[in-house]
Amino acid sequence: MDFVMGILPYIQITLSVLLVISILLQKTGAGLGGAFGSDNFSTFHTRRGAEKALFKISLTLAVLFVISSLILALQ
Repeated sequence: MDFVMGILPYIQITLSVLLVISILLQKTGAGLGGAFGSDNFSTFHTRRGAEKALFKISLTLAVLFVISSLILALQ
């Protein structure tokens, strides 16, 4: 158990870097106009291909990061 607690901060750093990269690689849908109430993309957008895979990877990394944080907090 001590080995896991010793390596957990390094796992969290790796997960956080991968999570930031996966979020930054995602294509933004609205742009700057969406922040000020502009309705440029009023149609429904379906994720396909690489965008869908990147979304699932980001979601998985976020869940793993939260789980590792809870493990470290409950130590």
